[in-house]
Amino acid sequence: MPGAIGGVLDGYLRHRVARASAADGAFAADVALRVADFTRSGGKRTRGQFLWWAMRACGRGDGPVDAALATAAALELLQTCALVQDDVMDGSATRRGRRALHLDVAARYAPAVGERGAADLGAVAGVLAGDLALAWADDLAAAAQAGLPARVGTRLREVWSDLRTELVAGQYADVHGQVTRSRSPGRALRIARLKSAMYSVERPVHLGAVLAGAGPEEVAGLRRAGRCAGVAFQLRDDLDGVFGDPARTGKPCGEDVRAGKPTYLVAVAHARAAGRGDRVSSDVLERCLGDPDLDDGALAEVREVLVRTGARAAVQSRVERLSARGAEHLERARPTGPGAGRLADLLRAAAGLPPAGSCGAGSCDAGSYDAGSYDGGGTE
Repeated sequence: MPGAIGGVLDGYLRHRVARASAADGAFAADVALRVADFTRSGGKRTRGQFLWWAMRACGRGDGPVDAALATAAALELLQTCALVQDDVMDGSATRRGRRALHLDVAARYAPAVGERGAADLGAVAGVLAGDLALAWADDLAAAAQAGLPARVGTRLREVWSDLRTELVAGQYADVHGQVTRSRSPGRALRIARLKSAMYSVERPVHLGAVLAGAGPEEVAGLRRAGRCAGVAFQLRDDLDGVFGDPARTGKPCGEDVRAGKPTYLVAVAHARAAGRGDRVSSDVLERCLGDPDLDDGALAEVREVLVRTGARAAVQSRVERLSARGAEHLERARPTGPGAGRLADLLRAAAGLPPAGSCGAGSCDAGSYDAGSYDGGGTE
């Protein structure tokens, strides 16, 4: 599937870059070509795989293959939009192990125009690159929908429209929580669902089910399964952002802490420290979160607090429970198509768990749930 989606992207992006070059050479080199290169380097094409295998899980035949691949490719461009603009808003230095797009543009012009002018131009290029990726995604999705039966095309457009709105809402909620220093675990879960879970898992699964012509009950069950897996994915990503290896994650460790991101991991630590009257832990969090110059020693203090308060263990447990609940929802939806097993494995993989049946006795035990881990309500 990654190769098939990449093939659609290659042809489409060559055409769009050529059109951009005809409009303006500098724009094509600085923005359009970088959007194309960033999208081509997207890796596993996970969103497209969720779409494809959901369609195969719901359908009895192959389904509308061309429309599915084009919509999957459009999801990759939507991901490009989200990531490059997120890097500008967060001031991120790297993405996927390389220099962030806006900083790459700035580095090109710094010798000629100076650091300040280059930084301003880079930020503008990052925002416009996101806009261009979104426009290309919409055009590709619209072309995919045009060849479908009217009822399916209409449903697909509605889901695509909701997906885009949720993505923007999630990005705003994330920045809003960061600026207002939100510490609510429930709010943090909602941000995780909007910013990542919806467009990374739930909506791609939804799109695939619509392409297969699935009924309302089956669609609802698959969406619930995707929602659980998507939130688990984001919570695991939050853990990786503090405890992960940059060589594996492709981004510097501790960025979320330095930016003061309103993650569920941090919200649980705050709530637990406050509930226990643990002033030492609370003081570390207040002092360190949102400090862009935080050094490795202070980051180690934050990690210690996240472990000592039990926040890390609680989030790990929640990830496992969400994955289990997602499997239950998938079972109740009863998809009987040939892709049902592959879809189940993808949902488990989103939470960082191995495929079903690959664990030794007891090795995949999700563990007991601590009632103090602050349910956000409605996620499961």
